[in-house]
Amino acid sequence: MIVAVLGANGQLGSDIIRAAAAPDRRIETVALCRKDLDACDLVSVPTILSKYRFDVLINCTGYHKTDEVEGRATEAFRINAHAVGALAKACKARGARFVHISTDYVFDGETRRPYIEMDQATPLNVYGASKLLGEKLAQREHGDRTLIVRVASLFGVAGSSGKGGNFVETILKKGRESGEVRVVNDITMSPTSTLDAARVILDLLRKDAKNGIYHVVNSGAATWFEFARRIIEEAGVAAKVTPMTSGEYPTAAIRPGYTVLDNRKTAQIVGEIADWRDALRQYLEEKGHVRPAQSCVLGQG
Repeated sequence: MIVAVLGANGQLGSDIIRAAAAPDRRIETVALCRKDLDACDLVSVPTILSKYRFDVLINCTGYHKTDEVEGRATEAFRINAHAVGALAKACKARGARFVHISTDYVFDGETRRPYIEMDQATPLNVYGASKLLGEKLAQREHGDRTLIVRVASLFGVAGSSGKGGNFVETILKKGRESGEVRVVNDITMSPTSTLDAARVILDLLRKDAKNGIYHVVNSGAATWFEFARRIIEEAGVAAKVTPMTSGEYPTAAIRPGYTVLDNRKTAQIVGEIADWRDALRQYLEEKGHVRPAQSCVLGQG
């Protein structure tokens, strides 16, 4: 199996490349960045993809700046939706499987139990709406060989180039510099390691998972405050973490108050997915924020 990764220099894409090279997988990959293929150039997508040999294309690209896209809806829908449809169509033409990375923000947060794949998606903001349309276009163009993978609250060693890092590093930096961090405590989500997500995505492909939607997140849930407090405690930073309401931190985009994703459907195929606390510990060890625990084996193998 040859897997092409579009957005290979990003937080998730780079970990898919890394996970594919592990001894227990050894999946051949083709790393594609924007300089290789601009998915927004819809007309050129089929021609450019024809230059590469692959069995699967994983699309990790997207316009992820949730607040910024509120004022740039046309661009957001072009990148997060119409480009996705073009990629799916190109994959269908060459008989390749397509994997599209989506988001928990397709949900409105009105439920207070983890969302399953078949729950109705009713996004509250432009980002979520554009990603949902991307899901629908991918399924319309190539539904017989498409996996829609919803992820959430990602953190990985490469950091998010579009957001200038990730939440973990931001919290550690603020904690060390000011000694206090204020974080919202009324939004609950599924903190997720990009390395664990990458391993699971590849395992879904290796196990020839049926086409459709899959929630790929670490197990467990947390508010952003709980996540931040765990980061500070694990890293041993002498900083106070104080809860606040989202109303005290107004943003351009409305954010759903609860977007925990149920990963049981995915786990039935790939096996148990690591708890987010274990994934965080592994991340902190790899980044050198804490010393490795000798007997600790984390993540999805």
